[in-house]
Amino acid sequence: MARSPSIVILTGAGISAESGLHTFRDKNGIWNRVRLEDVATPEAFAAHPARVQKFYNKRRAMLPSVQPNAAHHALARLEKTYDGLVTIITQNVDDLHERAGSDSVIHMHGELNKSLCAACGTSIPHKGDLSIDSECGHCGAIGRLRPDVVWFGEMPYQMDRIYELLRDCDLFISIGTSGNVYPAAQFVQEASHGGAHTLEINLEPSLGVSDFAETRHGKAGALLPLFVDEVLTGQYRF
Repeated sequence: MARSPSIVILTGAGISAESGLHTFRDKNGIWNRVRLEDVATPEAFAAHPARVQKFYNKRRAMLPSVQPNAAHHALARLEKTYDGLVTIITQNVDDLHERAGSDSVIHMHGELNKSLCAACGTSIPHKGDLSIDSECGHCGAIGRLRPDVVWFGEMPYQMDRIYELLRDCDLFISIGTSGNVYPAAQFVQEASHGGAHTLEINLEPSLGVSDFAETRHGKAGALLPLFVDEVLTGQYRF
């Protein structure tokens, strides 16, 4: 039997912004209030670990106060109901996709609710604060635990798998992304070269909007439930 078309979905900060989490690059974004060089590089952690831990502790502590929105729930419904493969690649480090019910999620930039030991490389779930005195439960190193998030200058996670999924997918959807963060900004081109139909769902046109075959602009929480209905009822063909 022929396989059902596969769908790869890229999500960015815009989808979580509708739940109340700050974006990074817009006029009110995090990087307009905090220098990324001070909190989001390996060099910053080496020079000022307490400051970096404080920044991420604050962001981690916010997660329980926000909830998945209609866009997250729509994607979870698509994954559970659609006959083919649905994979979410997210640039977000929050856990809103999982809390909405999505299982097939690749966190290319890591996860706030995990810690990474800079000494032994072990990543483990971690929901509390981290400090310069935190001890690695695997190797016992003190002061080497850091948030398991990808900082500027580091390689995003699972890139080989991501490119394989992009080359093989039939539909690529980008949701809530600015289009100026690489390598994710090039995913639409990778999917297009593999023959996929491409769709941007975004509050406003991204920097890479011209690379998409189709665009829908507005709030993801309003557009995605309707789009998922179209896919699941066979009205949307790709």
